[in-house]
Amino acid sequence: MLGWRAGASPDALVIAAHLDISFEPGVKTKVRKERSRCYAPGIADDSRGLLCQLALVEAMNHARIKTQRTLVFVANVGEELLGDLNGVKYLFRESPHRERLKAFISIDGTAPDRVVNGGTGVKSYRITVRGPGGRSWGNFGCPSATQALGRMIARLAMMEVPAEPKTTYNLGRIGGGTAVNAIAEEAWMEVDLRSEAPAQLDRTELKLMGAMRLDVEEENTLRAASGRKVIAEAKLVGNPPAGQTKVDDPLVRAALDAARATGHASPRLSFGSTDSNLPISLGIPAITVGGGGRGENAHSLDEWFDPREAWKGPQTLLLTILNYDGQPR
Repeated sequence: MLGWRAGASPDALVIAAHLDISFEPGVKTKVRKERSRCYAPGIADDSRGLLCQLALVEAMNHARIKTQRTLVFVANVGEELLGDLNGVKYLFRESPHRERLKAFISIDGTAPDRVVNGGTGVKSYRITVRGPGGRSWGNFGCPSATQALGRMIARLAMMEVPAEPKTTYNLGRIGGGTAVNAIAEEAWMEVDLRSEAPAQLDRTELKLMGAMRLDVEEENTLRAASGRKVIAEAKLVGNPPAGQTKVDDPLVRAALDAARATGHASPRLSFGSTDSNLPISLGIPAITVGGGGRGENAHSLDEWFDPREAWKGPQTLLLTILNYDGQPR
Protein backbone atom coordinates (compact mmCIF):
# COMPACT_ATOMS: atom_id res chain seq x y z
CA MET A 1 0.00 0.00 0.00
CA LEU A 2 1.29 3.44 -0.94
CA GLY A 3 0.41 6.86 0.39
CA TRP A 4 1.79 10.00 -1.24
CA ARG A 5 2.47 13.35 0.39
CA ALA A 6 3.47 15.73 -2.37
CA GLY A 7 6.51 17.94 -2.04
CA ALA A 8 7.92 20.70 -4.22
CA SER A 9 10.01 18.12 -6.11
CA PRO A 10 8.82 14.83 -7.66
CA ASP A 11 11.92 13.14 -6.21
CA ALA A 12 10.68 10.93 -3.40
CA LEU A 13 11.85 9.80 0.01
CA VAL A 14 10.26 6.46 0.95
CA ILE A 15 9.17 5.81 4.54
CA ALA A 16 8.31 2.12 4.87
CA ALA A 17 7.11 -0.38 7.47
CA HIS A 18 6.30 -4.01 6.76
CA LEU A 19 2.86 -5.54 7.17
CA ASP A 20 3.94 -9.17 7.47
CA ILE A 21 5.04 -10.90 10.68
CA SER A 22 7.47 -13.76 11.24
CA PHE A 23 4.87 -16.50 11.64
CA GLU A 24 2.92 -18.92 9.50
CA PRO A 25 -0.78 -18.17 8.85
CA GLY A 26 -3.04 -19.12 11.73
CA VAL A 27 -0.91 -17.94 14.65
CA LYS A 28 -2.98 -16.19 17.32
CA THR A 29 -2.22 -12.47 17.24
CA LYS A 30 -4.72 -11.26 19.84
CA VAL A 31 -3.04 -8.72 22.11
CA ARG A 32 -2.67 -9.54 25.81
CA LYS A 33 -1.85 -6.70 28.20
CA GLU A 34 0.07 -7.18 31.44
CA ARG A 35 0.85 -3.98 33.34
CA SER A 36 2.55 -1.65 30.88
CA ARG A 37 3.42 -4.35 28.34
CA CYS A 38 1.38 -5.55 25.38
CA TYR A 39 2.07 -9.14 24.25
CA ALA A 40 1.37 -10.51 20.76
CA PRO A 41 3.32 -11.92 17.80
CA GLY A 42 4.34 -8.93 15.67
CA ILE A 43 3.31 -6.32 18.24
CA ALA A 44 6.65 -4.53 17.90
CA ASP A 45 7.97 -6.10 14.68
CA ASP A 46 6.48 -4.37 12.84
CA SER A 47 3.11 -3.17 14.12
CA ARG A 48 4.97 -0.40 15.88
CA GLY A 49 6.47 0.75 12.59
CA LEU A 50 3.07 0.95 10.92
CA LEU A 51 1.62 2.96 13.81
CA CYS A 52 4.63 5.27 13.68
CA GLN A 53 3.88 6.01 10.03
CA LEU A 54 0.32 7.08 10.88
CA ALA A 55 1.50 9.27 13.77
CA LEU A 56 4.04 10.92 11.51
CA VAL A 57 1.50 11.76 8.79
CA GLU A 58 -0.99 13.07 11.35
CA ALA A 59 1.64 15.33 12.95
CA MET A 60 2.87 16.69 9.61
CA ASN A 61 -0.64 17.41 8.40
CA HIS A 62 -1.63 19.02 11.71
CA ALA A 63 1.43 21.32 11.61
CA ARG A 64 0.97 21.92 7.86
CA ILE A 65 4.58 21.00 7.22
CA LYS A 66 5.69 21.27 3.61
CA THR A 67 8.71 19.42 2.25
CA GLN A 68 10.93 19.78 -0.78
CA ARG A 69 10.93 16.05 -1.41
CA THR A 70 7.76 14.09 -2.00
CA LEU A 71 7.19 11.56 0.77
CA VAL A 72 5.95 8.06 -0.05
CA PHE A 73 4.56 6.06 2.85
CA VAL A 74 4.72 2.33 2.10
CA ALA A 75 3.19 -0.61 3.97
CA ASN A 76 4.93 -3.51 2.29
CA VAL A 77 5.03 -7.29 2.51
CA GLY A 78 7.78 -9.86 2.02
CA GLU A 79 10.18 -8.69 4.74
CA GLU A 80 9.72 -11.69 7.04
CA LEU A 81 10.00 -15.48 6.65
CA LEU A 82 10.94 -16.44 3.08
CA GLY A 83 9.55 -13.23 1.59
CA ASP A 84 13.05 -12.37 0.32
CA LEU A 85 12.16 -8.63 0.39
CA ASN A 86 9.70 -9.11 -2.47
CA GLY A 87 7.71 -6.00 -1.53
CA VAL A 88 10.59 -3.55 -1.80
CA LYS A 89 12.05 -5.51 -4.72
CA TYR A 90 8.90 -4.76 -6.69
CA LEU A 91 8.85 -1.15 -5.51
CA PHE A 92 12.41 -0.38 -6.60
CA ARG A 93 12.79 -2.71 -9.59
CA GLU A 94 9.39 -2.96 -11.25
CA SER A 95 6.91 -0.37 -10.01
CA PRO A 96 6.07 2.62 -12.24
CA HIS A 97 7.42 4.90 -9.49
CA ARG A 98 10.92 3.41 -9.29
CA GLU A 99 12.71 6.25 -11.08
CA ARG A 100 11.40 8.78 -8.56
CA LEU A 101 12.58 6.92 -5.45
CA LYS A 102 15.82 8.58 -4.33
CA ALA A 103 16.15 7.59 -0.66
CA PHE A 104 14.61 5.11 1.78
CA ILE A 105 13.84 4.88 5.49
CA SER A 106 12.48 1.69 7.02
CA ILE A 107 10.82 1.80 10.45
CA ASP A 108 11.55 -1.55 12.06
CA GLY A 109 12.19 -2.38 15.69
CA THR A 110 11.81 0.09 18.54
CA ALA A 111 15.11 1.77 19.57
CA PRO A 112 15.21 5.30 18.11
CA ASP A 113 18.93 5.60 18.98
CA ARG A 114 19.85 2.74 16.63
CA VAL A 115 20.45 3.61 12.98
CA VAL A 116 20.91 0.60 10.73
CA ASN A 117 23.04 1.71 7.80
CA GLY A 118 24.52 -1.71 7.00
CA GLY A 119 22.65 -4.52 5.29
CA THR A 120 23.57 -7.97 6.62
CA GLY A 121 23.98 -10.55 3.87
CA VAL A 122 21.58 -13.50 4.13
CA LYS A 123 21.34 -16.89 2.45
CA SER A 124 18.37 -19.03 3.40
CA TYR A 125 18.26 -22.64 2.21
CA ARG A 126 15.69 -25.39 2.18
CA ILE A 127 17.59 -28.69 2.20
CA THR A 128 15.62 -31.79 1.25
CA VAL A 129 16.77 -35.39 1.61
CA ARG A 130 14.95 -38.14 -0.32
CA GLY A 131 15.31 -41.90 -0.05
CA PRO A 132 13.61 -45.23 -0.82
CA GLY A 133 11.53 -45.46 2.35
CA GLY A 134 10.06 -48.75 3.49
CA ARG A 135 8.79 -50.58 6.56
CA SER A 136 10.74 -50.07 9.77
CA TRP A 137 10.93 -53.85 10.38
CA GLY A 138 10.90 -55.48 6.98
CA ASN A 139 13.18 -52.93 5.29
CA PHE A 140 15.52 -52.32 8.19
CA GLY A 141 18.95 -51.42 6.86
CA CYS A 142 17.72 -49.14 4.08
CA PRO A 143 18.99 -45.55 4.23
CA SER A 144 16.68 -43.05 5.91
CA ALA A 145 16.08 -39.45 4.93
CA THR A 146 15.55 -38.41 8.55
CA GLN A 147 18.73 -40.10 9.74
CA ALA A 148 20.80 -38.36 7.08
CA LEU A 149 19.16 -35.06 7.98
CA GLY A 150 19.86 -35.69 11.65
CA ARG A 151 23.56 -35.99 10.90
CA MET A 152 23.46 -32.67 9.06
CA ILE A 153 21.72 -31.00 11.99
CA ALA A 154 24.30 -32.31 14.44
CA ARG A 155 27.18 -31.11 12.26
CA LEU A 156 25.54 -27.72 11.75
CA ALA A 157 25.08 -27.28 15.51
CA MET A 158 28.85 -27.68 16.00
CA MET A 159 29.90 -25.35 13.19
CA GLU A 160 32.20 -22.51 14.27
CA VAL A 161 31.79 -19.00 12.87
CA PRO A 162 33.68 -15.78 13.67
CA ALA A 163 32.44 -13.15 16.09
CA GLU A 164 33.96 -10.48 13.81
CA PRO A 165 32.65 -9.97 11.22
CA LYS A 166 29.49 -11.07 12.99
CA THR A 167 28.29 -14.29 11.36
CA THR A 168 25.40 -16.51 12.39
CA TYR A 169 23.51 -19.63 11.40
CA ASN A 170 20.14 -20.95 12.47
CA LEU A 171 18.12 -24.08 11.84
CA GLY A 172 14.63 -22.59 11.80
CA ARG A 173 12.33 -25.43 10.75
CA ILE A 174 12.47 -29.19 10.14
CA GLY A 175 9.99 -31.76 8.91
CA GLY A 176 9.59 -35.11 7.22
CA GLY A 177 8.61 -38.73 7.56
CA THR A 178 5.16 -40.26 7.36
CA ALA A 179 4.79 -42.65 10.31
CA VAL A 180 6.63 -43.92 13.35
CA ASN A 181 6.95 -47.37 11.77
CA ALA A 182 8.05 -46.19 8.33
CA ILE A 183 11.55 -45.40 7.11
CA ALA A 184 11.39 -41.76 6.04
CA GLU A 185 11.29 -41.18 2.30
CA GLU A 186 11.73 -37.44 2.69
CA ALA A 187 12.97 -34.99 5.29
CA TRP A 188 13.77 -31.30 5.09
CA MET A 189 15.15 -28.37 7.03
CA GLU A 190 15.31 -24.60 6.53
CA VAL A 191 18.61 -22.98 7.42
CA ASP A 192 19.39 -19.27 7.75
CA LEU A 193 22.98 -18.03 7.25
CA ARG A 194 23.98 -14.41 7.90
CA SER A 195 27.13 -12.30 7.94
CA GLU A 196 28.20 -8.68 7.81
CA ALA A 197 30.88 -9.71 5.29
CA PRO A 198 29.83 -11.26 1.96
CA ALA A 199 33.06 -13.33 1.75
CA GLN A 200 32.44 -14.84 5.19
CA LEU A 201 28.84 -15.60 4.23
CA ASP A 202 30.16 -17.51 1.22
CA ARG A 203 32.55 -19.50 3.43
CA THR A 204 29.73 -20.43 5.80
CA GLU A 205 27.62 -21.49 2.84
CA LEU A 206 30.44 -23.79 1.67
CA LYS A 207 30.54 -25.40 5.12
CA LEU A 208 26.81 -26.07 4.95
CA MET A 209 27.08 -27.61 1.49
CA GLY A 210 30.02 -29.71 2.67
CA ALA A 211 28.03 -31.01 5.62
CA MET A 212 25.17 -31.97 3.33
CA ARG A 213 27.48 -33.95 1.03
CA LEU A 214 29.39 -35.68 3.83
CA ASP A 215 26.34 -36.75 5.80
CA VAL A 216 24.53 -38.15 2.78
CA GLU A 217 27.65 -40.13 1.95
CA GLU A 218 27.87 -41.39 5.53
CA GLU A 219 24.26 -42.57 5.57
CA ASN A 220 24.68 -44.32 2.24
CA THR A 221 27.95 -45.95 3.32
CA LEU A 222 26.42 -47.31 6.52
CA ARG A 223 23.45 -48.74 4.58
CA ALA A 224 25.43 -49.88 1.52
CA ALA A 225 24.35 -53.51 1.97
CA SER A 226 20.77 -52.54 1.08
CA GLY A 227 21.81 -51.37 -2.37
CA ARG A 228 19.69 -48.26 -1.87
CA LYS A 229 20.67 -44.61 -1.41
CA VAL A 230 19.43 -41.24 -0.23
CA ILE A 231 20.08 -38.04 -2.13
CA ALA A 232 19.96 -34.41 -1.03
CA GLU A 233 19.33 -31.10 -2.72
CA ALA A 234 19.65 -27.52 -1.50
CA LYS A 235 17.39 -24.76 -2.78
CA LEU A 236 18.22 -21.12 -2.12
CA VAL A 237 14.93 -19.59 -0.93
CA GLY A 238 16.12 -16.22 0.38
CA ASN A 239 19.08 -14.01 -0.49
CA PRO A 240 18.74 -10.40 0.73
CA PRO A 241 21.82 -8.57 -0.57
CA ALA A 242 24.50 -7.08 1.64
CA GLY A 243 25.79 -3.51 1.51
CA GLN A 244 26.19 -0.29 3.44
CA THR A 245 25.08 3.33 3.28
CA LYS A 246 28.19 5.36 4.04
CA VAL A 247 28.50 6.96 7.45
CA ASP A 248 28.95 10.40 5.88
CA ASP A 249 25.85 10.10 3.68
CA PRO A 250 23.42 12.99 4.35
CA LEU A 251 20.65 10.53 5.28
CA VAL A 252 22.80 8.83 7.93
CA ARG A 253 23.98 12.16 9.30
CA ALA A 254 20.38 13.41 9.45
CA ALA A 255 19.30 10.37 11.48
CA LEU A 256 22.23 10.63 13.93
CA ASP A 257 21.63 14.35 14.47
CA ALA A 258 17.91 13.71 15.04
CA ALA A 259 18.65 11.01 17.63
CA ARG A 260 20.96 13.35 19.52
CA ALA A 261 18.35 16.11 19.42
CA THR A 262 15.79 13.82 21.10
CA GLY A 263 18.09 13.01 24.01
CA HIS A 264 20.17 10.08 22.77
CA ALA A 265 23.73 11.16 23.48
CA SER A 266 25.41 8.24 21.69
CA PRO A 267 23.28 6.96 18.81
CA ARG A 268 24.49 3.66 17.35
CA LEU A 269 25.23 2.62 13.80
CA SER A 270 24.70 -1.06 13.11
CA PHE A 271 24.09 -3.84 10.62
CA GLY A 272 20.83 -5.73 10.18
CA SER A 273 18.73 -7.57 7.65
CA THR A 274 15.81 -5.26 6.84
CA ASP A 275 13.99 -3.85 3.85
CA SER A 276 16.86 -1.36 3.54
CA ASN A 277 19.12 -4.10 2.17
CA LEU A 278 17.47 -3.87 -1.22
CA PRO A 279 17.80 -0.12 -1.94
CA ILE A 280 21.33 -0.15 -0.47
CA SER A 281 22.26 -2.84 -3.01
CA LEU A 282 21.00 -0.54 -5.78
CA GLY A 283 23.13 2.37 -4.60
CA ILE A 284 20.17 4.24 -3.08
CA PRO A 285 20.77 5.79 0.38
CA ALA A 286 18.79 3.75 2.91
CA ILE A 287 18.60 3.32 6.67
CA THR A 288 16.40 1.57 9.19
CA VAL A 289 15.32 3.25 12.43
CA GLY A 290 13.22 2.26 15.44
CA GLY A 291 9.67 3.35 16.09
CA GLY A 292 10.06 4.14 19.78
CA GLY A 293 9.04 2.45 23.00
CA ARG A 294 10.59 -0.83 24.07
CA GLY A 295 10.16 -4.31 22.71
CA GLU A 296 11.76 -7.71 23.06
CA ASN A 297 11.37 -11.36 22.04
CA ALA A 298 10.70 -10.51 18.40
CA HIS A 299 9.93 -13.55 16.21
CA SER A 300 8.55 -15.42 19.22
CA LEU A 301 5.09 -15.98 20.65
CA ASP A 302 6.15 -13.98 23.73
CA GLU A 303 6.98 -10.81 21.80
CA TRP A 304 6.08 -7.70 23.77
CA PHE A 305 5.92 -3.92 23.42
CA ASP A 306 6.06 -1.29 26.17
CA PRO A 307 4.79 2.15 25.03
CA ARG A 308 6.59 4.21 27.64
CA GLU A 309 8.38 7.13 25.89
CA ALA A 310 7.21 5.72 22.57
CA TRP A 311 6.73 9.30 21.33
CA LYS A 312 10.49 9.56 20.86
CA GLY A 313 10.27 7.27 17.84
CA PRO A 314 7.97 9.40 15.64
CA GLN A 315 9.66 12.58 16.89
CA THR A 316 13.12 11.33 15.96
CA LEU A 317 11.86 10.14 12.60
CA LEU A 318 10.20 13.48 11.86
CA LEU A 319 13.42 15.32 12.70
CA THR A 320 15.36 12.89 10.49
CA ILE A 321 13.06 13.62 7.55
CA LEU A 322 13.21 17.41 8.07
CA ASN A 323 17.00 17.36 8.55
CA TYR A 324 17.44 15.38 5.37
CA ASP A 325 14.87 17.38 3.42
CA GLY A 326 16.67 20.60 4.28
CA GLN A 327 19.91 19.43 2.67
CA PRO A 328 20.73 20.05 -1.00
CA ARG A 329 19.46 17.36 -3.37
